[in-house]
Amino acid sequence: MFTIIKDVIKDESGATAIEYGLIAALVSVAGVVALTNMGTSLQNMFTAVSTTLNGAVAPPAP
Repeated sequence: MFTIIKDVIKDESGATAIEYGLIAALVSVAGVVALTNMGTSLQNMFTAVSTTLNGAVAPPAP
């Protein structure tokens, strides 16, 4: 009986799984932040290109 309790107390596999879970969560949060910033930057760039192209095309003559 005491041997089983000692084995359960010394078992660190759950702690390792929690550490990997925390690392995965941190990487996910960093990815979301990076992609959000990149998305905003890309939207601004495509808006600038679209505005330039719209200004370069002459409107049709009436």
